[in-house]
Amino acid sequence: MITLKIGDKAPDFQVIDQNNIMIRLENYLGKKVVLFFYPKASTPGCTVEACNLRDNYQEFIDKGYEVIGVSADSQKRQLNFGTKYNLPYSLLVDENKEVINSYGVWGPKKFMGREYDGIHRTTFIIDEKGIIENIIIKVKTKEHTAQIL
Repeated sequence: MITLKIGDKAPDFQVIDQNNIMIRLENYLGKKVVLFFYPKASTPGCTVEACNLRDNYQEFIDKGYEVIGVSADSQKRQLNFGTKYNLPYSLLVDENKEVINSYGVWGPKKFMGREYDGIHRTTFIIDEKGIIENIIIKVKTKEHTAQIL
């Protein structure tokens, strides 16, 4: 699970987003980044969280933040999710779980008595120098913007 701590250098990555654009964390140096990991596109909790960030996106931009979502969904699923809910930020396509594993958010979960491996809903706030400023592990999907800002 999560071994990264506040003050650690955020692991760099290079993966495509829903629009087939190569996204690299290193390209965001000089900006703050909200990197949020979510279990599955278009599921109820993930939709509420993504839309909460969308509804407050201009506030993030005004405060110097860029928002990036990450899940293990396919490019097509991420594109459909972003299009359907008019999400103005990148959704990374991490089917190989490279970013997910480098941030330590993949692991055992329980739901309705069943145990399985999956993505733990987690958000990393990364500063302008690429250093982890905060880690939110108890994400409140309806109030996520307030948790971040």
